[in-house]
Amino acid sequence: MANYKKMYSILCGAVSEAIDATPERAKELLQEALFEAEEIYIQTCREDSGEDIRFQNDAGA
Repeated sequence: MANYKKMYSILCGAVSEAIDATPERAKELLQEALFEAEEIYIQTCREDSGEDIRFQNDAGA
């Protein structure tokens, strides 16, 4: 089962930091947190189902 508490904590921490950051840094903080939360979700889904789950971000990376 996905660790929603950890994902929530990561995202809320980034939002809290982004509020006081410059627009450029805020974008970096939020994007990094999103990727980290996605990786946690993917890893736990992969462990639960045994399937290879992938997401493609908007940047195509």
